[in-house]
Amino acid sequence: MTSAEAPPARKEHVVEGAVTVDAVAEHASLKHQLLGPSLTKAGQDTVDQKKVSEIIYNASKGSKFFNNEEVKDKNLTHKIERILARKAQLEKVDLASDLRRADECIAELELTRDLTQTIVHVDCDAFYAAVEELDRPELKHVPMAVGKGVLTTCNYHARKFGCRSGMAGFVAMKLCPQLICLPLNFKKYTAKAQEVRAIFATYDPRFESASMDEAYLNITEYCEDNDIDPEEAVTRLRNEVFEKAQITVSAGIGPNGKIAKICSNRNKPNGQFRVPNDRATVLTFMRDLPTRKVNGVGRVFERELDAIGVKTCGDIYSQRAYLSKLFGEKAFHFLINCYLGLGRTKVQPAEEHERKSVGMESTFRDMSNKQELREKLRWIAEELEKDLARTQFKGRTLVLKIKLHTYEVLTRQVIPPKAVHLAEDLYTYALPMFTKLEKEIPGMRLRLMGLRVTHLVSMKKCGIDFFGMVKRTSSTDSDTGTKRKALATEDDGGDWEVWPDEEFEEAARQERQDEMNEIESLSQEALEEANRRRKHGKEILPNPKVDDHTPKEELWDCPICSRPVAANDKDFNDHIDYCLSKQTIKEVVKSTPSTSMKAPSTGDTKKRRLFFGS
Repeated sequence: MTSAEAPPARKEHVVEGAVTVDAVAEHASLKHQLLGPSLTKAGQDTVDQKKVSEIIYNASKGSKFFNNEEVKDKNLTHKIERILARKAQLEKVDLASDLRRADECIAELELTRDLTQTIVHVDCDAFYAAVEELDRPELKHVPMAVGKGVLTTCNYHARKFGCRSGMAGFVAMKLCPQLICLPLNFKKYTAKAQEVRAIFATYDPRFESASMDEAYLNITEYCEDNDIDPEEAVTRLRNEVFEKAQITVSAGIGPNGKIAKICSNRNKPNGQFRVPNDRATVLTFMRDLPTRKVNGVGRVFERELDAIGVKTCGDIYSQRAYLSKLFGEKAFHFLINCYLGLGRTKVQPAEEHERKSVGMESTFRDMSNKQELREKLRWIAEELEKDLARTQFKGRTLVLKIKLHTYEVLTRQVIPPKAVHLAEDLYTYALPMFTKLEKEIPGMRLRLMGLRVTHLVSMKKCGIDFFGMVKRTSSTDSDTGTKRKALATEDDGGDWEVWPDEEFEEAARQERQDEMNEIESLSQEALEEANRRRKHGKEILPNPKVDDHTPKEELWDCPICSRPVAANDKDFNDHIDYCLSKQTIKEVVKSTPSTSMKAPSTGDTKKRRLFFGS
């Protein structure tokens, strides 16, 4: 090659380099998205995420999953462009009233700050993997994961290579060729979880399960009763779990659930972190915290916030005047709570939460055969009937969900003439919706189908005594909650705290679930595991009862005065005779204001009966 020919060669290299740079720039946001929803999981801090994203990008490029992620990334990019355009318009107008309103909201929320409670979030370290390592100790020192098609968890040796939950198995093997993957065993995990939960119950009988391997506890009362510091109490709890269950847990301690959740990820594995119950300390902690570290901020919301200059919770304050106009009222209140470090302080058993729906869905390889699809629909109805029987609910609204082979999700719903819970009814009312979709979409090919019932009606029967009255609840259950300061106020009314976090946390969970669903479609093994996980991985089990070895006196409620009476025939009959005595009736009548007496008309002899007032 002559010297005259050299420049064109260099120019060609530059052009090739430019093309490469342009291509990388074009897909920069997509590569970040492909890292998955578990990017903030513990054990990822020292990982070269750029290298990981390149491997995931190249391994999945050309697949339906990749094409779908590319479409979602472009849609999000366009949405962000609209948000920025809207913000540019708002910067040209006077937002003094919006700024004043935001400041008023901050002042009002500040008045709700409760620093009297100590909330703990406990998270088992790499739970499924840790349980498997108990049976196979040799796996403790090598990279291993649980899940064949998609990783549900992996130990910390595997995380050093960039492996994480929600990652496709074939991608994980490219990152770590020596990775050992084990199949799921929910029976084993559930048994171990019950061991751990029994320990939690000794520190807070009303602890709240967030999932099989994590829970919230209010240890305020425990610390007071045992004259112990919160950090010492949590250290004691973690040591007890390790001694009795042979697994490690990490914990976060804070004045509310939001901060406790963030803290539990600080010193993983087998560690704890506390933010003291001090306003200034809380504000400082939140100021430099990346928004993605907050439970409820997923990849999508993170990118939207980042685009307007909100990278940390402290940045929220400078943009407070724009938030409601750009993201809506709910997002505005959620973000202001994040800036202030406010969160719920009440903790109650998960089974006491008001359930809004019960559903069942199944992921499978592309399916278009009409008969096979109907058989799948019937199977889903039968599985949903089992879940409804277990949870003792029926639903007034039935929702059908399908995912096309293009990853497009469609839902339809119907209101049956009666609340439904039997498989035959579920199938009967779902079939017309499904048939109509088949007509609307000729040659319909599906990869997911699901049924869900909403507007739930409980089928639980209240305990009724001999006289047809509701039985007394256990004194253990009722007394524990009333001792907590936050629950003991007279004007509380027994209502649970309502925080804007719930919808955002659910959206973030759904984002992670959608990611899992899409990755699962890449292998048959993953599909089979996905359906097992949906069936067994999200069950809410009642809290274990704490045995304090104190004999409980059985009581019967008097049908006249509703007061508890010793449960023996003589005392009970004597008490009823007393309540029915003429003197008692006279005293009741005298003590009842005449304005409240609404006796039935004397004209109708059928309605004449003893009247005590109300």
